[in-house]
Amino acid sequence: MTMEKYYVNKKPQANRDYEVHHKDCVHLPNAENRTYLGEFYSCVGAVFAAKQTYDTANGCNTCSYLCHVSL
Repeated sequence: MTMEKYYVNKKPQANRDYEVHHKDCVHLPNAENRTYLGEFYSCVGAVFAAKQTYDTANGCNTCSYLCHVSL
């Protein structure tokens, strides 16, 4: 299993979630609107890292669907 790069969107979605994206996601925000989280084996570690800054961090429904929690 390889590690992949993950980013969090610095701008919240309409529901106040800060989405976590894989480096190859079609919804990855522009460089100025994202923060690099690091390399992780899955979205679980990436979302955990994002929650250190953004309480409402959530996995992207497209690239990190296993970590996407709809409220």
